[in-house]
Amino acid sequence: MDREALAQITSRWISLWCADPDRREFDALHAEEFVDHSSACRGTTREAFWLGLEELVAAFPDLQAQVEDLVIDETAGRVAVRWSATGTNRVRFMGRGPTHEVVHMTGIEIIEIHDNRITDRWGEWDITDFLGAST
Repeated sequence: MDREALAQITSRWISLWCADPDRREFDALHAEEFVDHSSACRGTTREAFWLGLEELVAAFPDLQAQVEDLVIDETAGRVAVRWSATGTNRVRFMGRGPTHEVVHMTGIEIIEIHDNRITDRWGEWDITDFLGAST
């Protein structure tokens, strides 16, 4: 895949994190055999990742995420994306809340893409603002 196609898929993927995620778009972007290598104590399957996304958006229904940097390896079909997001915590998430406060999050994700679909994901998030908030 070329650089532009990889960047476009990555942008579509990040946009899933905002407001009501579109299940059809999610399924179109993720291969059936998708593996979440950084599953944060949930399953590693595509369905488990979907449920985690739904939980995130329910907790932060006004979440706005943006891509800060992309590093693209066309040969391997991998994209590293550094992102940031803000959202207001409205329901309990990761044992905290609801705080009704705006939370700032950052993270780095690496996704592998083959045949226009994401097959693998590795990621690290920093949600220290939220985890340090009172419940």
